[in-house]
Amino acid sequence: MTTYITTPIYYVNAMPHLGHAYTTIVADTYSRFRRLCGDDVRFQTGTDEHGEKIVQAAEEQGCSPREYVDRISAAFQETWPLLDVAPDNFIRTTDPEHIRVVQEILQKVHDRGDIYFSQYSGHYCKGCERFLTEKELVDGKCPDHLTVPEEISEQNYFFRMSRYQDQLIEHIRENPEFITPERYRNEVLSFLGEPLEDLCISRPTTRLTWGIPLPFDEKFVTYVWFDALINYLTGIGYPDGPDFAKYWSVAEHVIAKDILKPHAIYWPTMILAMGLTPYKRLHVHGYWNVDETKMSKSIGNVIRPAELVQEYGVDTVRYFLLREMSFGLDSSFSGEAIVGRRNSDLANDLGNLFSRTLAMIGKYAGGRVPAADERSVTDEDRALIDSMEAMVSSYRSSMDSFAFHKGLQEVWEVIGELNRYIVTNAPWELAADPGGKKRLDTVLYFLAESLRLIALVVRPVMPRAADKMAAALGLKEAMVTATLATAGRWGVLEPGTGVTKGPQLFPRLDTGKKQEQKKKSGGGKQKKGQDKKKEKSAATMEGLITFDQFGKVDLRVAEIIAAKKIKKADKLLELTLKAPEERTVVAGIARFYQPEELVGKKVIIVANLKPAKLMGVTSQGMLLAAKDTDEQGQERLVLATVAGDITPGAKVA
Repeated sequence: MTTYITTPIYYVNAMPHLGHAYTTIVADTYSRFRRLCGDDVRFQTGTDEHGEKIVQAAEEQGCSPREYVDRISAAFQETWPLLDVAPDNFIRTTDPEHIRVVQEILQKVHDRGDIYFSQYSGHYCKGCERFLTEKELVDGKCPDHLTVPEEISEQNYFFRMSRYQDQLIEHIRENPEFITPERYRNEVLSFLGEPLEDLCISRPTTRLTWGIPLPFDEKFVTYVWFDALINYLTGIGYPDGPDFAKYWSVAEHVIAKDILKPHAIYWPTMILAMGLTPYKRLHVHGYWNVDETKMSKSIGNVIRPAELVQEYGVDTVRYFLLREMSFGLDSSFSGEAIVGRRNSDLANDLGNLFSRTLAMIGKYAGGRVPAADERSVTDEDRALIDSMEAMVSSYRSSMDSFAFHKGLQEVWEVIGELNRYIVTNAPWELAADPGGKKRLDTVLYFLAESLRLIALVVRPVMPRAADKMAAALGLKEAMVTATLATAGRWGVLEPGTGVTKGPQLFPRLDTGKKQEQKKKSGGGKQKKGQDKKKEKSAATMEGLITFDQFGKVDLRVAEIIAAKKIKKADKLLELTLKAPEERTVVAGIARFYQPEELVGKKVIIVANLKPAKLMGVTSQGMLLAAKDTDEQGQERLVLATVAGDITPGAKVA
């Protein structure tokens, strides 16, 4: 299979920040994941360097537009290695080859009658560098920049975008995964429910010269989208290069939601006008806020990737961003949150598991992975194999659908299971038992092989940590570079492999020490933000949550298809639910409901709650219920249900 994944090309009116870092890490992780699956992968990023804002920024810094874009583009190129981002191609819209391709496409679309010349009057926003419609204005202002647009009347060239509206609607409806997550697909279809206006694609040279000249009229330069979006074609050799033939049909774009309309409407209609088939998928993510506040230069809370890596380490940064954000929703960054993830998930869970396992192999097996004894394999061991294989399968599905947080959650569930496996099997006790050698060898092999699989699946997210794990486990180069198909199964690790206990994977971060260092350093930017923090509303202080926070809770309708009591647990019932997949939930409702009266009920569950083991049963969610007391003072509980008939798995909104 082949994969072509792109980030948007970043506008060089600002230095790289957290939002740029997240988008690019997502694309890099996906490219690494697809290579892990054995794909032939092409990963592209770059910079968008034309337009009025570039000229303005250059003037403010006393340099030419060319000098300015060279400097900012270089800053982006220098940032990506710091984040272990490895694109196959970095494209700039000032590249001669890109300029040539843009002009060829403009001429082609013009010759087909889809570009025309007309007078236009409208509301022009300099921040957006485009004309806004009356419907887009909020209280007469641009909703993004909160400024009153300038009234401009001028002659320009227009693209007949409206000609392709019905064709685009049909394509979106026939290809459900064309725009993901689904909420953005619905947003685009809603917008397309109204007639499309044609798109202004030029600027007169009397107003702007820093752009690509139109091939059919030298008195105009092309407007940003008919320049920037074409990078996705230029970078793979459009129109007749071998890479274009190989990769275009599988193109996938990753963007933030602020550029949804250009990528989901302008770009596909442009593609259709060229006579091409649209890209395969568009993946849209939300915004990163900082301490619940939108990033802003004026507040002083803009986060730079280099500073993050210096303070927390590149693997921690990559893991946190992918684990913390539910792709498609907004999320919030804070120092406390990233330190919490580092110390809990990485240091305590994975780091301790890894160091303990290597230490025990060193102490009890002479530093070599022992062979498992088939006669000492228990049901618990077989269940562990099942868990590891299920993890690899669900991880693959989650990563393919851009549910990175779910994929990592599934990995960390088996990490928790392995930590419990050590406790229940107590290798130190087996080592002290004269008859425990075979069982000890089996336990140590199961731990080492499980860690090999974990190193395999975390490689796309944390390549450095995966390299350290592979080296410590003594894995050969062929195993390190193996695909999921060859290495993603149980029993690949060869007994006798030598292991070495190196330094800790993730030493704990001392939060107290870091806070003291920040106080001593003064932190000018941080100080600006402190005043804002003091202005937090009373609602926040009273424990209210934001809409985005609530959005992280996945409430679903579930049908109870089986129920039974759990032995030695008077309060617990084991329920089998359909939502729409089958899952098990342990609920403390046995004093209020008999198992037989629950079957067939449709209830509401929290579907994305981290699984927990209760009385030996893994519970994959939580039922919603209301509790009070009746007139006699007796406690009662009533399950939350739905009023009408609805399909199990339906989302509660």
